[in-house]
Order: sequence, then C-alpha cells, then structure tokens
Amino acid sequence: MATQTYLELVNGVLRRLREPTVATVTASDYSALIGDFVNDAKVTVENSWDWTTLRSTISIATINNVKNYALTGTGWQGKQLNVINDTSNWVMEYRTSDWFDEKYYIEGQTSGAPRYYTFGETDSNGDQTIDLYPKPDGAYTIRFDAVVRNAPLVNNTDVLEVPYMPVLHLALALAARERGETGGTSTQEYFQIAKSLLGDAIALDAALHPEDTIFYTP
Repeated sequence: MATQTYLELVNGVLRRLREPTVATVTASDYSALIGDFVNDAKVTVENSWDWTTLRSTISIATINNVKNYALTGTGWQGKQLNVINDTSNWVMEYRTSDWFDEKYYIEGQTSGAPRYYTFGETDSNGDQTIDLYPKPDGAYTIRFDAVVRNAPLVNNTDVLEVPYMPVLHLALALAARERGETGGTSTQEYFQIAKSLLGDAIALDAALHPEDTIFYTP
C-alpha cells in the first residue's frame, strides 16, 4: 500500500481545489483547515474497517496477585480481536463486569492461570485496561490481538497508515462543502467518489481476512 505524509495529503487536497500548495501544513489558516479535514477523514476511514495496517499484538507480562493491566498504546479506541494466554496455551474468554464482580467480591478471590478477561477503566495515559480472572499466581504472557487506531496527524512527515485515497477524497469533499463552490464538481459527487474509493479499499483489504466477512455455521 502506497503511503502518504500529512503534508502530501494536505497538498493533494489543495491542488484539487486549485489552490497553491504549501511547504508546511500550518503555512496558512486555510492549509491548517485542510489539515483538520484530513484528520476528520482519517478518523472516518480508520473506523470503517479493521485495517490490516492497524492490527497489532500487545503482550502483557502478568505479576503475581495483580489482576488489572493496561493495553499500552491502544488509547480508548482499540478493538479486541483475540486474547490468548500464551503461557498456558489457551484462548481466553470474555466475561462481563458483573461476572467479574461476582467472582471477586461475592465468591471470593481465586488465584491461578488467567482464563477470563473483561475491560476495565482507562488509565492515566488514556489507555484501555483489562482485568484477568483468576488473579495471576505468577508470570504469564497474555497476547492481546487488537486493532489500534492512530493519533491525529500533527507533523508534516507523519505518515497515514490506512489507504490514502479515501482519506484524501473525503477530506476534499469536506473542504468542498465548507467552501460552497468547487468549479465543476458538486460536493455530493465528491462524497460519492470518496465513498466508492473507501468501498474498494475495504474490499481489497477484506480479501486478506476472509474469516471476518464469511459466516461459518457449526
């Protein structure tokens, strides 16, 4: 997948609006506004599909008698795909917060190899946390496969990690709507182009993960 920097995306939108390109995103109020539209479009595209480029594995090393762990770097928008106790060699199962409360505060705490998990609060860094049950009685490696959305683009050289064409054209559509005129292409057409490009990009990436789109009966 070809990549684009923040500055390249902003200049791509500016050229299509027949505006001068810039050397830095913050060169003018207008280029900074286009930068905002690029980030708005980025969020929409990132949330539209579990992109391969956003999938990663977070490893957690448990500590004896500690049940809560941060999923460092996930923020609050991470999406869980699979959780494995790599030490015990089993797939962990999700349980609700109510189930955890019953186990820990009514039935009494149990220590052992973690088999269940639930989501807890966000920590001081804004990262999602998870609780484990039983409470670890030693060191276990927990593999958390997740989709991690990225922070907003800020610097000129920040690289977009999802397909850039849907982001560029959706940002263009947002800019065209704000501008009120585009000299030939209607705002509705721009949005339709962006939607079509997004659909194509999802279809191409989905081919890499047929298990996410095909329903299997037992």
